[in-house]
Amino acid sequence: MSNKTIFGLILVLVVATVGWQSFFVVSEIQRGIVLQFGKVVKTDVQPGLHLKLPFVQEARLFDGRLLTLDTDTQRYLTLEKKALMVDSYAKWRIADVERFYTATSGLRALAEDRLSRQLESGLRNEVARRTLNEVVSGERDQLMADITTVLDESARRELGIEVLDVRVKGIDLPSEVNRSVFERMSSEREREAREHRAKGNELAEGIRADADRQQRVLLAEAFREAEQIRGDGDAQAAAIYADAYNKDSEFYSFYRSLQAYRESFSSKSDILVLDPKSDFFRYLQDGSAR
Repeated sequence: MSNKTIFGLILVLVVATVGWQSFFVVSEIQRGIVLQFGKVVKTDVQPGLHLKLPFVQEARLFDGRLLTLDTDTQRYLTLEKKALMVDSYAKWRIADVERFYTATSGLRALAEDRLSRQLESGLRNEVARRTLNEVVSGERDQLMADITTVLDESARRELGIEVLDVRVKGIDLPSEVNRSVFERMSSEREREAREHRAKGNELAEGIRADADRQQRVLLAEAFREAEQIRGDGDAQAAAIYADAYNKDSEFYSFYRSLQAYRESFSSKSDILVLDPKSDFFRYLQDGSAR
């Protein structure tokens, strides 16, 4: 290989290297800046193919998409000094590329660490201004709107970051408070259960007393009606007996005597001591006795 060929290859390699160092591409999801000896000379480079001075200038590209900062669950105190465990996250993206690079050296981990501390401080202040009920339900939406506004202002000013939304994923009580709350709720439910049982027993006693009263009334009315019916039956029987006696008094006396004999001699173990000539046996005597 001749010297001219070697020189040509070296020249091509140098030109390729210079060309490679002279151009850079920014995609649609990226934000870029150009540095010259560590100083920002071109900021917010738009997507596309761009030119820079080789070996003198450097292009730095950053993710321009909407990113999520998911923080750890933190303990906060409400206005009544009640502890809450709050789990939250924030949606953010780069707003000012130059400020973002200056504040964080373009490191996403560093940016999220500083943003996380700002979010924690903002949440602590907002929760401390509200009661437990307001944080949990009453002003939860307003709390998230307020912390988003405050965090966005501080993040833009210090980090060049735009905070679009802050959301609270969950609010829980600490484990030791959970236990006391559960015991208090359990005692309240027990008290309510005792009140319901007492009211039920009172109602049952009233129903039972009313049923007993109705039973006594029904039995009394039934006994009265039975006695009336029995009295009417006895009166009708007496009237029938009297009518039969008036039709043939001698036959009636004979019939009644036969009934008396049947009832008197029905048991073989009974002993009767009577005068044979008494009036009781007058129908058992011969005809001369009549």
